[in-house]
Amino acid sequence: YLLLGTTAVGADTMLSRIIRLVESAQAEKAPIQRLVDRVSAVFVPVILGIALVTLVGWLLANGNVEAAILNAVAVLVIACPCALGLATPTAIMAGTGVAAQHGILIKDAEALELAHRLTVIALDKTGTLTEGKPSLVQFEVNQIPRLEALQLAASVQQASEHPLARAVVNAAKEEGLTLSSASDVTALPGRGIEATVDGRKLVIASERWLTESAVDVSSELALAGQQAQEAGFSVSWLVETQPATKVLAMMAFGDAIKKTSLGAIRALSALGVRTVLLTGDNPGSAQLVAKELGIEDIRASLLPEDKAIAVAALKSDGATVGMVGDGINDAPALAAADVGIAMSTGTDVAMHAAGVTLMRGDPALIADSIDISRRTYSKIRQNLFWAFIYNLIGVPLAAFGVLHPIVAGAAMAFSSVSVVGNALLLRTWKPRS
Repeated sequence: YLLLGTTAVGADTMLSRIIRLVESAQAEKAPIQRLVDRVSAVFVPVILGIALVTLVGWLLANGNVEAAILNAVAVLVIACPCALGLATPTAIMAGTGVAAQHGILIKDAEALELAHRLTVIALDKTGTLTEGKPSLVQFEVNQIPRLEALQLAASVQQASEHPLARAVVNAAKEEGLTLSSASDVTALPGRGIEATVDGRKLVIASERWLTESAVDVSSELALAGQQAQEAGFSVSWLVETQPATKVLAMMAFGDAIKKTSLGAIRALSALGVRTVLLTGDNPGSAQLVAKELGIEDIRASLLPEDKAIAVAALKSDGATVGMVGDGINDAPALAAADVGIAMSTGTDVAMHAAGVTLMRGDPALIADSIDISRRTYSKIRQNLFWAFIYNLIGVPLAAFGVLHPIVAGAAMAFSSVSVVGNALLLRTWKPRS
């Protein structure tokens, strides 16, 4: 028989979430729509005034009541603000719909509108530009058997969802090791994780934690860690803190760059968008990835709050900033950015904080999300332009008696159809990737 397990049902399924996101984006008003609403609030009484002036003017001009009424009605008919009202929502519905078909979920209309102005994209490294599936490539120990140290490190991290933790646990399983239960597990944001295993208080620590705690590392482990970082590997340390603080092991992790990352950076450059790498990883690992992808602005060894501060600094320079990430550590920066873009392959926290979610976790979709935003905004401007031009030309013609109400009605209907038709051209959009 076949046994199936479900991780979510009903409203909690991925499909239901996708539907809610698309419906929310299509129902919400973009900032430019609110401007159009204010214009329409003035537009309607102005048209009523013009119609009244037309009626009175024709009555005074020739005393023909029928002609005066027909021309006044023609003004009211042809000036119907339907085209103005349809210009923005139809483009947003078409843009968000076609984006969703190609794996780009836009949570709100404001994110769709702001994305067209992005000048800087800040990118997380692990899981965004790299596969996010690191492997343990080096494990050096200090005065402890290698398998014992690996068993302790994996036991501390067995409940963690962090990619590096998964790599350690997988390495222990490959060695056939039985993991011990961990107690008093505490996450140390940007610094590691601590727990008690078999009565031993342990910390899986980052370089930052070692520095802040002033922990001495044996010369052999220190050299191995330095060489691993220079080679572009991420490095963590296994530290026992009781009864005495002692570094037991150095762990080096390798993570392959996604095949589409280089093309994604080049596509962003072609759109005139500058890229910045923001990572909590060590400078050596960050520089290796940045060099391979052609990213010049690198900021490494960042805590979650440091990433948010870096995004705020970029915004203070006058840039419109988008942040791309996938982890819990990226959530503050995603929220701080003008547009947050999350990878669906990451955590729910990141997706909740972002305005755009890339369903395939493919960095090539970053440039595509900017492209569909620019095209959608272009359609909005086109629709508004033609709606205003239509009114500027049609209202005077109707007021001077050139247009019969029947012709004016047909012209008004055609203007609405043309606006909708122009917006629906967005459905022909295809991602560059």
